[in-house]
Amino acid sequence: MMDSDDELVDISDASVDFSEDVPPLDFSAGRCKVEWVQNSSPKLMDLLDENVPGIGTYEDFNTIDWVREKSKDRDRHREITNKSKQSTLALLLSVSDAFSGWLLMLLIGLMSGALAGGIDIAAHWMTDLKEGVCLNGFWFNHEHCCWTSNETTFQERDKCPQWRSWAELMVGVNEGTSAYVVNYLMYVCLALLFAFLAVSLVRAFAPYACGSGIPEIKTILSGFIIRGYLGKWTLIIKTITLVLAVSSGLSLGKEGPLVHVACCCANILCHFFTKYRRNEAKRREVLSAASAVGVSVAFGAPIGGVLFSLEEVSYYFPLKTLWRSFFAALVAAFTLRSINPFGNSRLVLFYVEFHTPWHLLELLPFVLLGIFGGLWGAFFIRANIAWCRKRKTTRLGHYPVLEVLVVTLVTALLAFPNEYTRMSSSELISELFNDCGLLDSAKLCDYTGKSGNVLGNVTAVNGSNGLADRPAGPGLYTAMWQLALALLFKMFITVVTFGMKVPSGLFIPSMAVGAIAGRLLGVGMEQLAIYHHDWPVFRGWCSPGADCITPGLYAMVGAAACLGGVTRMTVSLVVIMFELTGGLEYIVPLMAAAMTSKWVADALGREGIYEAHIRLNGYPFLEPKEEFHHKTLAVDVMRPRRSDPPLSALRESGMTVEDVERLISDTTYSGFPVVITQESQRLVGFVLRKDLVISLENARRYQNGVVSVSAVLFTECDPASSPNALPAVKLRSILDLSPFTVTVHTPMEIVVDIFRKLGLRQCLVTQNGRLLGIITKKDILKHMAQMANRDPDSILFN
Repeated sequence: MMDSDDELVDISDASVDFSEDVPPLDFSAGRCKVEWVQNSSPKLMDLLDENVPGIGTYEDFNTIDWVREKSKDRDRHREITNKSKQSTLALLLSVSDAFSGWLLMLLIGLMSGALAGGIDIAAHWMTDLKEGVCLNGFWFNHEHCCWTSNETTFQERDKCPQWRSWAELMVGVNEGTSAYVVNYLMYVCLALLFAFLAVSLVRAFAPYACGSGIPEIKTILSGFIIRGYLGKWTLIIKTITLVLAVSSGLSLGKEGPLVHVACCCANILCHFFTKYRRNEAKRREVLSAASAVGVSVAFGAPIGGVLFSLEEVSYYFPLKTLWRSFFAALVAAFTLRSINPFGNSRLVLFYVEFHTPWHLLELLPFVLLGIFGGLWGAFFIRANIAWCRKRKTTRLGHYPVLEVLVVTLVTALLAFPNEYTRMSSSELISELFNDCGLLDSAKLCDYTGKSGNVLGNVTAVNGSNGLADRPAGPGLYTAMWQLALALLFKMFITVVTFGMKVPSGLFIPSMAVGAIAGRLLGVGMEQLAIYHHDWPVFRGWCSPGADCITPGLYAMVGAAACLGGVTRMTVSLVVIMFELTGGLEYIVPLMAAAMTSKWVADALGREGIYEAHIRLNGYPFLEPKEEFHHKTLAVDVMRPRRSDPPLSALRESGMTVEDVERLISDTTYSGFPVVITQESQRLVGFVLRKDLVISLENARRYQNGVVSVSAVLFTECDPASSPNALPAVKLRSILDLSPFTVTVHTPMEIVVDIFRKLGLRQCLVTQNGRLLGIITKKDILKHMAQMANRDPDSILFN
C-alpha cells in the first residue's frame, strides 16, 4: 500500500545545503508588486472563489489537519455572528447553530441508550436459550419466565414448571446421564451456531465490526480517517453480532464494543448537522462525547464514562466537550434506566451494596490484589499481542471462521461442566460481588453454624446481618475448587479470544478474572479470621461472632485491579467501580488496588492493551503519554536525507497544468510545498494533493481555454502577459500561506510536542527562510520507534 497517510513529500528539488550565503529575495521573478491599501485586495477572477465540492476534504487513511479545521470553524462562526446582527432571521439561525450541539448530544444519548437496552435484553435471552426455553413464551429469559410463577421457592428461585431445559423437552427427564448429555450437546451446538452467525455476518457485511473498536476509535480521535469504520453497516452488523458473540459463551464482553456502537450512532447523526458534517475536527469532539456515552450505557456509570473518554480515548478534549459529554452520558443512562433491561431498576446486572466497613489492615490484601492485577495485565498484553501477531503473519489469519468455531467449541466443551464458567461472565461477576445473606442458597454462601447447621436454617444468630461465625461448609469448598479451575480457564481462553473476527470487549473478562481471584482471597481471609480471631492482627477489629470480612468486596477490588492492569485506567476505573456498587466508602481500597496494579504493570511494560493493538496494527497514533527524551534535532529526522533525491516542490509561477499533473502522477505524496523559484527555495506555502487534483479537474471542466500548457499560478495577482495569452489557472485560494515551520536546529523533543499539541500532519524545515526539508507525522513515529529499538517500518496502516 502506498504511503499516503503522512508521507506527504519526499524532499526532491534541492540537496540539503546549510550555507549561510543565501541570495536576497527577488521580487521580479514572475511575481507582481501590489500596492497595499487597507480593506482592499486585488480583484481576481478566481475559479475557486466559489466552494468547490471536495476541496478541504481528506482521502481514506489520511490524517486531518487540525489547525486548518479549527480555522475553518472559527471563520464560519465569525460569519454567523456578523450576520446575526443584520436581521432577526439570521439571529434565529445563529441561536439554532449554537443549540445544534446540545440537540445532537440528546439524540446520541437516546439512540445509544435504546440500542444498549436492546442488546442487553437480547443477549440475556439468547444466553439462557442455550440451557432451555420458556413455555409461557419463548421470548422470556429464564428469570422473567419464573417471575410470575407461584411454584418457585426461595431456595430454588430459578426452578419453575414454566421453564423447561432441553433435556426435559427432548427426553422427558431433568436428571441423570441422558439429561446431562442432551443439555451438554444443545449448549455446545447453540454456542457454535451463534458464533458461526456472528463471524459470518462480520465477514460478509462489515469487516470493521470485529474486535472491541477502542484502539481504532483512539486513532480516529487523534485525527486519522478510516472510512466506513463508523458507518451504518458497521453499526447494524456490530449490534446484531455483539448479541450473538456474547450469547455464544465466548470469553468476551459487550462493554468495549458499546463504545464503538455509540460512536457509530454519533457519526451517523453528525451527517444531519452541517456544522459537524463538514468539519472533521468538530466531528471528533462529538465522537469524544460518544465514547463517554458508550461507557455510560455499558456500566451504568455516566460520570465514569466522561472520565474514561477524557483519560483513555480522547486526543483533544476542550471544556465544551466535557459539558456535552456529561449531558449525553446523562441522557443515555436515563434512557437505559427507562428501558430497565435487567428488571431490577438498576443500570447494570451486577449492582451490589456492602454493609460492613473495611479495616485499615485490609489494605494489605487489597494491595496484593493490585499486584496480581498488574502481573495479570502485563502477562495478558504480551500473550495476546504475540497471539495476534501470529494470526497476522501465519496461515491462521486466513481462516477466521474456522478459528472462531474452534475457540467456541473448546470454550463450550470446557465451560459446561463447571457452573461458574457455564453462566455468562456478567452473572458470574454478579455472583462473586454478592454479599452472602441469611437465606442465600448459592454454594458460595454455604457456611455452617457452630452447631453444624447450614446457615440458612440457623435460628439463633447474632451480628448485624444475622450471621455469626461462618466456618465454610462443604458447598463452599466445592465452589472454591470450581472457581480456581474457572480462573485458570478464563486466563487462558481470554488471551486467544480477544482479537478474533467477532465483536469482543475486554472489560468483563478482565473483571471476571480479578473477581474470581478476589473472592478466593476474600474467603481465605474470612476463614483465617474465624479460626484465628485471637491473632494480634485480628484481635482489635474482628471479635468472635462478628461478620468483619466481606469476600464480595475483595472480588470487587480484584476486578478493578485486573481491569486496571490490562487497560492502565486509574481515575475513571475507580469512579466506574464505585458507580457500579454504590459504595462511596470503598473508594480507598479501589484506589490502592488500581494504583498498585498500574505501577506493577507499567514496570513490566509501558503500554496498555489498546496502545499495544494500535502499534500492532501500525496505526499512525502519536501517544500523548509517551515521553521523548532523546537529544536529536529536526535535521536528523527530516527528509530528504543526504543520499535521497531532491525535494518535489511546486513553483508559485512559471509552471503549466501539464507540469503539475506530471508531478502528481509521478509521486504518491499527500501534499507539496510551494516555493518562489527552484533556485532560491524561498517558501511560499503548502498545498494538499487532493485539493490540487480537484482544482485542476474543475479548471479543465469549467474554465474556458484551459489546456495542458496553461499557466498555474499561486501568486496574488496576474503577472504581465500579452492579450492573446491563454487564461491561467489561479490556485492561490487552496494554498496554505502559514504552514508550520521549524529550523534545522530545533530539538526533536520540541517538534514532537508541537505535533502532539497541535495535531499537525507535517512541518516544514527551513534555514534563513529557505526550504530544506519536511517532517511528517509518520517520520516522527518512525524516528520514535527507531529510538526505542523497534522496527520503524511497522508504522504503516496494515
